[in-house]
Amino acid sequence: MRDVQAGVRLWSLDGERTVPTTVTHVATVRTREVVDVVTDHSAFTVSPDQMLRTPDGWTHAREAGGTVLARTHARKLCRERLTIKPGYAFGYLVGATCSDGTVGTNYVSLVVNDEAFAERYARCLSSATGLGARLEPVTRPSGYLCREVPGFRVRVVSSYLADLMRQYVGGDAHHMRQRFPRGVLRDRSTFEGFLDGYTDGDGYRSKTWAGRVLVSANVPFLTDLSEIVGARFTPRIHGPASHLVVVDTWPKRGTFRPERHPLQLRESSWVQVHEVRRRDPGNKPCTFYEFRLAPYDGFLINGHLARQRW
Repeated sequence: MRDVQAGVRLWSLDGERTVPTTVTHVATVRTREVVDVVTDHSAFTVSPDQMLRTPDGWTHAREAGGTVLARTHARKLCRERLTIKPGYAFGYLVGATCSDGTVGTNYVSLVVNDEAFAERYARCLSSATGLGARLEPVTRPSGYLCREVPGFRVRVVSSYLADLMRQYVGGDAHHMRQRFPRGVLRDRSTFEGFLDGYTDGDGYRSKTWAGRVLVSANVPFLTDLSEIVGARFTPRIHGPASHLVVVDTWPKRGTFRPERHPLQLRESSWVQVHEVRRRDPGNKPCTFYEFRLAPYDGFLINGHLARQRW
């Protein structure tokens, strides 16, 4: 902190977003009173008078025991933030990822045999996120054929996009535990993109009637989807997966209701304060630094939102 001078940019929180703010003035304070604030994720040392953000407003560090503090992941502050563009391409990206994609710690990928499917996925991913995506020829083992078969992979490294996908499906992107991503209900175009993307991954269009069949072993996922399209759905009791029939005339049923959900990543959360303990600073007083900032007056201490008293 002693290297921070006027003009330096720090990170702050504005609601659920991380935002940059600029130091306009720096002052030093020497004191023998020091406390350690211990939260779910870390511990940090501050003056007892340090102001920390709680759901009820700002509170002194010495009085923060037993409450919760606003926090963001400090190690993810410098990553690239994406601007998500709603529409058909966004819906297709989410639908295909929910059906056949993989969401890792810091990447999103799709590995399929169909080159046209992979091309559509790459195109929609780039259109919706602005990230560059391209096809890679790969091989993967086939249990049915007992040999390696050719395929195509689309993979982008972005922890921001990976966290977004987990947010859309309720926190866990595993296909058996993911929830229906209600962000695709923004409008009809986005939802149609979702249906097409999911169909390309885990479904098929009928050759004898106008409609599609969606396949999944995640019954709650298909149940939510059936209510949106106004279709009857009976989970399969015996067998690995259930089927949902979606006819092309489903919009006439009037069951679709647009919903507004955040498309951008929620970068803040509340963490529990387990303990505020006083420290013995030793024979010498400790030096703390106070900052005035603009346009946001808060700054982060190990990811926790704080501000000065003045």
